[in-house]
Amino acid sequence: MTDSDRTTAPPEAPGPSADVREGDSRCGFVAVMGAPNAGKSTLVNTLVGTKVSIVSPKVQTTRTRVRGVALHGPAQIVFIDTPGVFVPKRRLERSMVAAAWDGAADADQVLVVVDAQRGVDDDTRRIIEGLNGQGRTDCLLALNKVDLVKRPSLLALAADLDATGVFAAVFMLSALKADGTGDLMDHLARTVPPGPWMFPEDDVSDLPQRLWAAEITREQIFHQLHQELPYATVVETESWQERPDGSVRIDQVVYVQRDTQRAIVLGKGGTRIRAISTAARQEMADLLERPVHLFLYVKVHERLWEDRRHYTDWGLDYDA
Repeated sequence: MTDSDRTTAPPEAPGPSADVREGDSRCGFVAVMGAPNAGKSTLVNTLVGTKVSIVSPKVQTTRTRVRGVALHGPAQIVFIDTPGVFVPKRRLERSMVAAAWDGAADADQVLVVVDAQRGVDDDTRRIIEGLNGQGRTDCLLALNKVDLVKRPSLLALAADLDATGVFAAVFMLSALKADGTGDLMDHLARTVPPGPWMFPEDDVSDLPQRLWAAEITREQIFHQLHQELPYATVVETESWQERPDGSVRIDQVVYVQRDTQRAIVLGKGGTRIRAISTAARQEMADLLERPVHLFLYVKVHERLWEDRRHYTDWGLDYDA
């Protein structure tokens, strides 16, 4: 990946600041797993300190593994935000679930996020059974949204999950309010393996800018058309042009599967697509800290999920 592909511009070489003595540094990968809509992406964004994963009320928003890089003292912690684990029925869903388990297998630690309001649903139970089957006893449990649950119910849920034997530590937190996340970061900083940092100090994600920009637009589509548009929507960044005045022009295609879906995305007289473009452009400009010129085009692709190219772009296994 070239420097221009990164979400942030890195310094010349990775490594901790001068105030971290050589030999003191730590670095580890933490896979963040959970049922759909447990709050994994919100938690990763909070822990990293900026937005690296898109968030929406729509289930299965996260489609691929997204790495977010956080610094805590001498430790660099690389969070792997994985797709939610559920019973897959389609090719894309099988690829997503496989990516989640691959992320766990590649990580130094596994952090399971459970929505404390929802409790242990079938998807969460399936994750615990899978980790149990792997003989894992060292996973971390993050009970999320604890501010919405009464203490007796919360303690009972924590005890039930602790009794599974999968978890070595339990953390109660609110990802949205960043409450309780400090204890989790302290623990991770102490327990990730000693070793050099894997990413430059200024990096917050390894997601290429083109894919990052496409995800920002897809998030706005979900927010504005949550009930109207089916899950099957793809955004692809076709061009990224740096302009002499310091701004950037981004051209993207929004793919849907039917003409009726295209009409929904466009809206009457193009009002909806303009609203999506305006919101996405503003967020990109805020995050990039420079002007953005965003142009969106909506096209129909009936066999959208049979196109191997999309799976390759997202780092998913088409044949999973």
